[in-house]
This record gives sequence, C-alpha cells and structure tokens, in this order.
Amino acid sequence: MSIDYEEQYDKIYRYCFFKLHHRERAEDVTQETFLRFLDSGGYEDTGRALPYLYTIARNLCTDEFRRHKAEPLTEDIPSPELEPHILTALSIKEALSGLEEMEQELLLLRYINEVPVSAIATMLGISRFAVYRRTAGALAQLRHRLRKEDFL
Repeated sequence: MSIDYEEQYDKIYRYCFFKLHHRERAEDVTQETFLRFLDSGGYEDTGRALPYLYTIARNLCTDEFRRHKAEPLTEDIPSPELEPHILTALSIKEALSGLEEMEQELLLLRYINEVPVSAIATMLGISRFAVYRRTAGALAQLRHRLRKEDFL
C-alpha cells in the first residue's frame, strides 16, 4: 500500500494539533514525523506504513507535551457573528472532554482522519474487533453527553 504523503501530512498535522493544542508545535512535530518516517525507509513496502507513521507522530507528541506542559492562552475576542459556531464548538469540546483520552483518540483517528480500522488496531496494539467495540462505545457516550446538553 502506497500512501499519499500530502493527504497524510494534513491528517498527521490534525492528529498532532489534537494532542498538543498548539499550532506551531504541531507543525514542527508533523514535519519531524515525516522526516523520521522517510529516513526509516523500510515500512513503505510492508503495508504497515500508516500505523508506523502514526506511531512516530504519537511518540513525538508525547515528547513535545512533556517538554512544554501548559502555556497560558491568549485572549482573542471573537466577532459576534461567530457566537453560534463558538457555542457549538464549545458544546462538542465539552462533551468530548468527558471521554477518556483513548476514546477521544479513536474518534479522531477513525472519523476525522479516516484511518482504516486495521491500521488503528496495529498502531494501538489491539484487535480490530476491539477498535470497533471501543469506537461504538465512545460514540454512544458522546451522543449521551450531547443529549444531556440538549445539543442533539
């Protein structure tokens, strides 16, 4: 399986941003991920390139997070016409924050980055059935949380 580097670059960036919550650091980690991936060479032919790419990104995000614990947020005042979108985003973010980190990561990988179940299973070291089961459980919890907030 040959991977489309441009498409995966955007998805790895999203993954890193989800983990780090910082644009510049996510960009740096994404770039470092691809540099390490391309230097390693051997995974392109084995069909395990995508899980390997995400494993590199995950490890680099962990290292980066440990280096830069938390920084204060800047206070940008949004325009009034963005208020409905901001409220929606906050409701979803709050509902997602109630899920375990692994569940959040599964939802990101599966539905935002559209990573195949087999690649997620390989990356996380669990069976495909476990990926399906955990993803379904995370979605059910997310729906429940959104209903409690009268979002659905």
